[in-house]
Amino acid sequence: MSRVAVPELPSRHPLGGMLPALYAADDFAQRFTSGLDAVLSVVLSTLDNLPAYLDPLLAPEDFLAWLSSWVAADVDPAWPEGLRRALVRRAVELHRRRGTVRGLVERLELALGVRAEVVDGGGVSWSGSPDSPLPGGGGDVVVVRVWSGEVERERVELLVEALCPVHVRCVVEVLDGPPAREGG
Repeated sequence: MSRVAVPELPSRHPLGGMLPALYAADDFAQRFTSGLDAVLSVVLSTLDNLPAYLDPLLAPEDFLAWLSSWVAADVDPAWPEGLRRALVRRAVELHRRRGTVRGLVERLELALGVRAEVVDGGGVSWSGSPDSPLPGGGGDVVVVRVWSGEVERERVELLVEALCPVHVRCVVEVLDGPPAREGG
């Protein structure tokens, strides 16, 4: 990634005007510093706009891939630009929820546009006596039910596999029709 020169981009601080009087009248010195102005104007313009480069919604598209690497956002260059920007913008929030039911549902909705329901066995217990038996079985399986419109099952499975904790087995069920309404 590199910034390219904008033709005829004026320098906000021309070097020729800052030269001592002895060199200010020298034609060679003025031409030489104008060449430096052409090179430095791009650098100064980029530095003047640095906050925009760090905002995923404003950053140039070629800078977005680099910005995504800073926040460890897994984005595919083939995805639409708007989706990549949204994933980079929400990367910290998504990392905070990674491995949770909410994080899995949000990432599936954001990345693939599918509605999902996650059935988790829980796996949390408490007892006042040591070495007490664990409640129930099957807590190591997570069932992800997805209502996919036009999304391929393989893409859903790959994303679920990447987002589920390593020690948990995930099963993906792709369902037809719209999801049932919440609350009746």
